[in-house]
Amino acid sequence: MHETFANDIQYGQTPMTRADSAPRLVAGPELERVVGFLQSLHVELDSAIEPSTPNPHLNMILHLLHSHSEGRLVSPSSMVAAAGVPYATATRKLAEIKQAGLIEQRPRTKSGKSFSLHPSRELLDNFSQLADRIERIARTSFGTADASDNSTSYYYGGSYQAAQATIAPPQALPRPLKLSGGLRILVHGDPTFMVMDNLKRQFEQLVGTGIHQRAFSIDRLREEALRNAERGKSRYDIIAVDLPWLGEFVAKKIIRPLDEVMDITRLDPADFHTAGWRAAHWDGRPFGVPSQTTPELMFYRKDWFATEGLEPPITTQAVIDAARHFHAPRQGRYGVAWNAARGTALGHTFMMTCAAFGQPIVDLPEIAGGYDADHLGDGGFRPMLNGDRALAAANYLMQLLEYSPPDILSMSWYERVRPYASGKVAMAYGYTLLAPYFELDDSCSAHDNTGYLPHPHGPEGAPIAPVGGYVFCIPSNLAPDRIEDAVDALVTFTSPGAQKLYAQSGSRTAPRYSVGADPEVRRLSPIFELVDQMSWRDELQFWPRPPIPQISDIIRICGHELHDMLRGIVSPRDALDRAQARAEDIMGQQVT
Repeated sequence: MHETFANDIQYGQTPMTRADSAPRLVAGPELERVVGFLQSLHVELDSAIEPSTPNPHLNMILHLLHSHSEGRLVSPSSMVAAAGVPYATATRKLAEIKQAGLIEQRPRTKSGKSFSLHPSRELLDNFSQLADRIERIARTSFGTADASDNSTSYYYGGSYQAAQATIAPPQALPRPLKLSGGLRILVHGDPTFMVMDNLKRQFEQLVGTGIHQRAFSIDRLREEALRNAERGKSRYDIIAVDLPWLGEFVAKKIIRPLDEVMDITRLDPADFHTAGWRAAHWDGRPFGVPSQTTPELMFYRKDWFATEGLEPPITTQAVIDAARHFHAPRQGRYGVAWNAARGTALGHTFMMTCAAFGQPIVDLPEIAGGYDADHLGDGGFRPMLNGDRALAAANYLMQLLEYSPPDILSMSWYERVRPYASGKVAMAYGYTLLAPYFELDDSCSAHDNTGYLPHPHGPEGAPIAPVGGYVFCIPSNLAPDRIEDAVDALVTFTSPGAQKLYAQSGSRTAPRYSVGADPEVRRLSPIFELVDQMSWRDELQFWPRPPIPQISDIIRICGHELHDMLRGIVSPRDALDRAQARAEDIMGQQVT
């Protein structure tokens, strides 16, 4: 028996949303609802009208799709039993379905005599389109159609493109993975990776083996990845790497270049958001596949701003003005929440705030639309932590401090979103992966009342959405006989179908354009369309956190020195000078 997901997770902090509270959507709401609807309707018709004739083709197809959505293996005998006709007839009808290309077989034993049945890509595509048509017909027939949904234009081609864009659920691999002990994955304990709890059973069916996942807080995840690299053989087949760590992990030979172990075209690189895909490269070579692309944005209470007649805060000065306007500590309401906890959390905040003021943390070459972070392997960079723009960024943080909750200096990734969701804060900096905290909970004050913006910018900055998230990588010390199967799993977990399932299960990250454009996904949250638009406008950028090999140390330095600044122990100028001196010393050392 496989280990349970919950027993494999080790948290370094309390996660925002536990997987057992996430909504369970696996095969897509339309497809799953329509399969259930047709099954129920079939039962009613068979029992209400006599005489009636069973439809073995439909019975078996519905049984197959229903089992696929629940992650249950289907055998030929169970298909025959579901047909509702005599054995010989059912066997013949099953053969006809196979011949039509609607079913795929996957061997379950080395002899190939035992096999499982899975819906083919053609069947999944056809039923996804049927699901959309049936829902439209039902709404039109029973008077629930809304004129705003353009349902009447469906018959005139109005929904043709949307139907084409729909992504079908992922298919089972043609051969099950043969990994001793199952597939082992190391990830971050965030909401996007936690949706795999609900999807674990479905993905085990897709890849044909058990899945064992360990999840850690961000700092402990890096420590575990470094420990794993020292082992003779990797304990993990796939590891999730935070984007800023890529240069360090390449320099320390922790991860493999993907073009050594796979054909990159299998990933459809052009489908990934440009910034996310570029961030997965070092010296022009891909070392990872984006598993989640989650920009940090400004969340703001659009209902509060509208009531007060205020414009959305697109500049840092507008943030300060709005924070001052809404700040009312005696009424338990505060202006803004952000990452100000000592160490990694505040270090990330300072880097991205510098970017909003137009300043990278190292002397990257300036190019059209920002700075060049595609050639970091050349090295020779100098920290830029105490210039005028960096000082303006530090002073901005000191201003934010005046209008923040009283526990701001201990707020990190999740803590900043909780008071925003509950209606205690007017604005909050947050990654899109944190949005489910209020988007999926209609009891939250911020539910359906949140607007999303790129980082408000300073006088010499421009609107940017710093890209965060993780890439899936293959460890360099993975046993050679596991590499091929690990690559197959990596392709499966990052496919459009898998990414769509994550979104339907509560994730608000989508590294692929096709997923963000899928009409079923877009109905889930405005985030998907907004992030796509930001990517097209070139606002998604990864240079604010350049993945130089020394980045983790610089993040930690900034997070400690600026925390002393926020506590009033040192001035902004002194904090930056100290951070600059320490960073220069770190960057003068060779990373090994």
